[in-house]
Amino acid sequence: MQSREDVFNTLRDALVELFELEPEAVTGEANLYEDLEIDSIDAVDLIDHIKRKTGKKIAADDFKTVRTVDDVVDAVFRTLNSDA
Repeated sequence: MQSREDVFNTLRDALVELFELEPEAVTGEANLYEDLEIDSIDAVDLIDHIKRKTGKKIAADDFKTVRTVDDVVDAVFRTLNSDA
């Protein structure tokens, strides 16, 4: 995953696969908790899925402040590029 767009596409696919969401519902502005109805257990599953896809662990602290899909994309993108 080289770009933010790649991260977004991977994240959208994961949200669709894991939580049976409609792809068009997953937008950058979508609120994870209100719009997509992701709860804290779902967030843990999502973090685990991202780790398996990227080989990098996303810090739980990074997920405490995320509210939107774009927030997750930013956190993942930062993690992927932190030791580049």
